[in-house]
Amino acid sequence: MKVVQGNIFDKSFLASIFIGHDAVVSCLGFPRNPQPVTGYTESATAMTSAMREANVNRLVTMTAWYTDTTSASTSGFLVNWLLVPFLRPVLTNMHEMEKYLESSCSDLNYTVVRPPGLGTGPKTGLPMQVQEDYLVTTNSSMNRISRADVAFFMLGCLNTDEYNRKMIAIITQK
Repeated sequence: MKVVQGNIFDKSFLASIFIGHDAVVSCLGFPRNPQPVTGYTESATAMTSAMREANVNRLVTMTAWYTDTTSASTSGFLVNWLLVPFLRPVLTNMHEMEKYLESSCSDLNYTVVRPPGLGTGPKTGLPMQVQEDYLVTTNSSMNRISRADVAFFMLGCLNTDEYNRKMIAIITQK
């Protein structure tokens, strides 16, 4: 593994890093302030341009549940009236990035992975429930998944074509 410090918004820098690689896996996160949040769309534009320049076709990236904020309407009071309004600037830009991938990246093989709230626990090894939607229907309004489980799933997407050009919500099955 090689760690490189650089600018995620610099297409030329990214292209030089991507040359000779088969895929890009992105788990970027941006704070909700200052507003508006633009990091997701700006980094996706730079990454996809750099991927084309470096002849890299595969992208696995992460957003979150509720990027279409109307999907929270059936998720209970805490999610619909507290969590989503609090995260709206981030979720809105994530959704804009997803729309950019759909409308402008048909030449790339992308997968968007949408986990719920992220936890710090270890990889659980539990089976993953996957739904092509903005969230996975569960019996809880406060869903969490370990970052390790998300990372394991995202890397696994590189070894299958099941999720090519799809946007999927995930959660570990209990």
